[in-house]
Amino acid sequence: MALRMMQNRPGRGVLTGLCAAVLALTVWGAGWLEMWEDKTWDSRVKLFAAPGPATDLIRLILVDQNSLDWAAKENGLTWPWPREMYVAMVGYLKHCGAKALALDVQFYEPSKYGMEDDRALAAALADFGRSAVAVFLGSTTGAHNYWPTYATMPRLELDGLEQWLKEAKFSRGVLPRAAFPVSEVMAGAAALGNVSLAPDEDGIYRRARLFSLFDGRVTPALGLAPYLAAHPKSRGRIEPGRLIINDLVAAIDEQGEVWLNYRGPAGTHQTFSAAAVIQSALRIRDGAKPTIPQTEFKDKYVFIGLSAPGLFDLRSSPTDGVYPGVEIYATMLDNFLAGDFIRRWPGYVTIMLALVLSLGAGVTVACRHTPGQIVGAGVVFGALPIAVGLGSYRFGFWAPLVVLEVAVTLTLALSLLANYALEGRQKRFLKRAFMQYLSPAVVEQLISQPERLELGGERRELSIFFSDLQGFTSISEGLDPRELTTFLNEYLSAMTDIIHEEGGAIDKYEGDAIIAFWNAPLLMSDHPTRAVAAALRCQDKLAEMRPYFKARINKDLFMRVGLNTGLVVVGNMGSRTRFDYTMIGDAVNLAARLEGVNKQFGTYTMISQFTQSRLGPEFGMRELARATVVGRKEPVTIFEPMWLAEYEAKQEILNVFAAGLDKFYAGDFDQALALFGYIAEVDPPAAAYQTKCRTLQEHPPVHWTGVWEMTSK
Repeated sequence: MALRMMQNRPGRGVLTGLCAAVLALTVWGAGWLEMWEDKTWDSRVKLFAAPGPATDLIRLILVDQNSLDWAAKENGLTWPWPREMYVAMVGYLKHCGAKALALDVQFYEPSKYGMEDDRALAAALADFGRSAVAVFLGSTTGAHNYWPTYATMPRLELDGLEQWLKEAKFSRGVLPRAAFPVSEVMAGAAALGNVSLAPDEDGIYRRARLFSLFDGRVTPALGLAPYLAAHPKSRGRIEPGRLIINDLVAAIDEQGEVWLNYRGPAGTHQTFSAAAVIQSALRIRDGAKPTIPQTEFKDKYVFIGLSAPGLFDLRSSPTDGVYPGVEIYATMLDNFLAGDFIRRWPGYVTIMLALVLSLGAGVTVACRHTPGQIVGAGVVFGALPIAVGLGSYRFGFWAPLVVLEVAVTLTLALSLLANYALEGRQKRFLKRAFMQYLSPAVVEQLISQPERLELGGERRELSIFFSDLQGFTSISEGLDPRELTTFLNEYLSAMTDIIHEEGGAIDKYEGDAIIAFWNAPLLMSDHPTRAVAAALRCQDKLAEMRPYFKARINKDLFMRVGLNTGLVVVGNMGSRTRFDYTMIGDAVNLAARLEGVNKQFGTYTMISQFTQSRLGPEFGMRELARATVVGRKEPVTIFEPMWLAEYEAKQEILNVFAAGLDKFYAGDFDQALALFGYIAEVDPPAAAYQTKCRTLQEHPPVHWTGVWEMTSK
């Protein structure tokens, strides 16, 4: 079955596409594409990162290098700062009407300035009332393995958690160790927020866990904690793919993780120096105007964190190589409030899309014929995974891009290899078989579309061309073999070039005779027009070459052409080891007879009524006769075609000829003879009719039908 599929283009495309998709999905399933997928993800994030609807609700206060320098210079303080520095900031935020506060600062050890320093911070936090402080949950790090009794802040209850834990793979979210803030500081906090973030293998933070479990208790991440501090009575619900708190919905995976929708590089969330905030607090205390307007923090979620290089809280994000760790939590809260965490496609969607793209690419490339078409198809299908990746991100989805690109690329590579391996032999056969009687352009079309060729014969309408040189026997007798061969090669080459240019196929040469046809092996709707144009062009070319040939053979050279259009059988005919692409049928015989009938009328190009009826206004046309030819009982109307310019120039003669022909058809041979006599000296067909009329006057027919019976070929 696979072998049969490889023998036809669509089947081969399906097979190569399927193989490529399976291979790409296998590599993807093994995780070998994750590194490259992450890089393309970072590019998408950088391209589309922009502030969201909740970005302006969040403010950052950073202990930057400027703040450390200011504290050391003005106050003689070294790191870590005394708690009173944070007391000043918390107090100023309360004065400004901040909505909630999260401190991404470690208070795991008592202040070196004494217990009162810790109690002062706890009092400030309690007075503020909506603050969250950091707790670190880990697998091995932390002094606690249970929830301390002095941590009395409200618990976050999640309906459906037990059932979700049974179905999810949340093992990494259950953490046995914890480092809590000292009890004095924790006494003033409204919430705790976990600050144990884990980057991807390349050190970049692309995702985070909204909550973890410690000692059977749900512990929110620091990015979620300020919202819970501001809404202490929050209730939550968890179900596959969603975490719902109050009316806000977060898209989570089975590990409870979210993919962060970064808003931009570091500083996208409006940021203030801790030194400036402390100075503003001091100015307010002294009755002066603050450095930072109070409106900057009103009704805002505020994060206090670290960004000075020596404080070791700088991370890498998809948008920035140096990114404050606290801004990752700010991004988490931003996404949660806006409800636009990035959602990852289910695996089955990726599998289906990889199959669709691979099969589409395979069939499309397999059915393309020219290099340009194949390249175009490759470009389109190569761009589709990129378009899917970019388009899905705009709608909040992470669509794996690399596996789709690998699937398409493998499909294209396998398709090209299959085409080369399976079609190269066929193309070489076709080129050898047809190059001798088709133009190179037609051969290339045939090679690119071999399905248009039916080997073995088919019934098709053709326009058939027979030509012969007048007096060739006497010409050949006057030339030695070498001269004769050279002469024939020059003549036949010139005529063949024109036939090929008009899309015709050479059937064979018989001495000086040329037999050709149109509409096979490639279809062409205008084949009668092409055939007549070729005949007239051949006559023009011969007229141009006549002086040259006369100088060599000492004779004027003339060619007779007969054309007919009709149904024939055309195809490869012969033995199993030697064959020709040729035609047989009554329409072929008629074309051959018309070539000879030219002798009777002194004409050089003659076509049948079957060809004439298929022509448009491109040519002038003279009706010559209703005639029966040797071997054919039914009469056929024959015509002499000519270019329009010649037709117009001979209009007067042609009008007289047409009048004489009408009289001839009517049996009025006397009037016909008189009319033909006016033009007989300048018009060979009229002279032929003059002789015919005299014969009919001498031997009147018993039953006249107007048909001229040809008695010789």
